[in-house]
Amino acid sequence: MSGHSKWNNIKHKKEAGDAKRAKIFTKIGREIAIAVKEGSSDPSANPRLRDIIAKAKTANVPNDNINRMIAKYSGAGNTDNFEPITYEGYGPNGVAVIVETLTDSRNRTAAEMRHYFDKNGGSLGVANCVSWQFDRKGVLVIENDGQEEDEVMMAALDAGADDCTVDEEMFEIITDPDMFGEVREALEKAGYEFVEAEIKMIPQSTIELTDEDSLKNMQRLLDMLEDNDDVQNVWHNWDE
Repeated sequence: MSGHSKWNNIKHKKEAGDAKRAKIFTKIGREIAIAVKEGSSDPSANPRLRDIIAKAKTANVPNDNINRMIAKYSGAGNTDNFEPITYEGYGPNGVAVIVETLTDSRNRTAAEMRHYFDKNGGSLGVANCVSWQFDRKGVLVIENDGQEEDEVMMAALDAGADDCTVDEEMFEIITDPDMFGEVREALEKAGYEFVEAEIKMIPQSTIELTDEDSLKNMQRLLDMLEDNDDVQNVWHNWDE
């Protein structure tokens, strides 16, 4: 997608209404649950938790909410048990779709995923049927408020980033997934703030949809997926 539409998407997420914000909090909470379970409730000793906290802040999750989530999922009485499952499939006209979920009911989530794809002119596929069309990368976005381009780009590259691009609205910094936390923390220490900070699946090429039915079905598929509490991330190669 273009830098402009990407920036609009970022702003749209940050300006989400109350219902959308509540779903974002739920999704962040599940990521925190997994991070705490697999590591520690202390962010200084848990790099994955630190990355999730950074992601939460770009989504405007208040610190009090983050701390409550950490306390909840590190408590001895917590019985929530979420399992990460990734689904892959095809949307209208062969658009590649990857859906990352955290679920406490494998059967329920699988049935819902299949229903969403079938209902909107797509089909659920097998593991790795479309993921080869994507590259897993860390993505950090800084709003372009008139900073010196060379200064930001040098800071990113010195921190270990693979690439840094700039336009009139944002700096987009790309990292190896294994370097994501290190680069993010180095730039935070240098005083930079992020409007987006997460590891993504970036499509190697995109597909444009032109007919009205395909456009409606693709958007409805994405809306249904995003509205499901089990769904953490949706990646696709539709050129919106």
